[in-house]
Formats: sequence, C-alpha cells, structure tokens
Amino acid sequence: MRLPDTAHTSRPWRIHQLTRDFRVEDVWALPTPGGPDDFPQLVKWLASGDDPARGSASRAVRALWTIRWRAGRLLGWDGPDAGLGSRVPTLRDRLPADLRDAPRGPDFRALPFTPLYLLHDEWAAEIANRTMHGVMHVGWVPDGAGGYRGQMAVLVKPNGLPGTAYMAVIRPFRHLIVYPALTRQTGRAWRALDANPDTGADVPQIGS
Repeated sequence: MRLPDTAHTSRPWRIHQLTRDFRVEDVWALPTPGGPDDFPQLVKWLASGDDPARGSASRAVRALWTIRWRAGRLLGWDGPDAGLGSRVPTLRDRLPADLRDAPRGPDFRALPFTPLYLLHDEWAAEIANRTMHGVMHVGWVPDGAGGYRGQMAVLVKPNGLPGTAYMAVIRPFRHLIVYPALTRQTGRAWRALDANPDTGADVPQIGS
C-alpha cells in the first residue's frame, strides 16, 4: 500500500541528515508482519533478490526492466562514469562517525544498489546513474496492532532537467505496475519465510 510522504518524513530516521537535498519519491507499507527482532530477516531477503528483468517476475515487470536496462546501455545511463564515486560522491562521505562504524548490511545479489548502513530498525542503500542519485530506505515500524512491519521509502535527486523528465515519465509505471508487484511479492515471500523459518525453502525472489 502506498503511503503519504509524512509516513517517512515524520519518523526520526537517521537517513534524514544525509538526504536534505533529496526528495521523497515514494513511500510504501510492506506486508511483513513480525516482532521487534525480525527486521534483519527482511533486510536479508530484500538484498537476495533476482534481477527483475531476468528472474521470475511477472511479464509486465520483466518487460519494463528489460526496456530500462536496454535504454540505459543505448544512452549510456549506467556506465562507470555515471555512478557513485564518478558522477556523484557516495553518501557514505556524509555519514557521521557512528553510522560510518555501523554495519553496512548485506550486499545486493543482483540489483545495482550499494548499502550505506544497517541499524536495528533502519537500512539504507544508494544507487546512481546518469538520470538520478537515489536511496532505498527500509524501516521497521509499529503496525498499530502491537506488532511491526516493513516500510520502504524511495528518495531521489534527479540529474537536472533530463533526470526530472525521466522520473516523471516512469512514475506511473512505478505506481501502477512495479511497486504493487513488489509489495505483493514481498507479502508472499514473507509468508513463505514464516512457514519455513529455518530453511527458507521455496521462498520466492523479488519481482516474482
């Protein structure tokens, strides 16, 4: 379920001090009910996902990601001179000492994100290309019924007018196809994890 921006901005997340020049693009509630200590399981699953253009994603999601990767190769959006440490500095340069010393969290198996830090209720990872500098922020929040659930926010800093135009073009596809599919898949995978807590057997991957 999509949430208002205030669901992210009203909470005392540490990411706020790093992203004052970013805007909140999306906030989504993740259907991952759990207890206060279940956040690491969500982080591990999110980092382990397949490339959504090649994995077991729905046909519509695979098609959108395939178009995006092909456009990126054709237009040079994702080249080595367009990413972190080249076009833009990494946000790790902005980390205060305590976050710099904190764990980064797991590396992503397929998606081109770089972890920034991992806390008991908060995880952030960044991505950069020719169109934007972005952050995926995942938090573990009270669900109002005595438990907890995941919450994902996407923060972006578009690269000039072309980046702003690109974000505007893809916004309806993200809202209508990509993120609804991700939240549904997250719910299915979370239920599978709950049913197989020790082995993780037959747990669907991101984008399925």
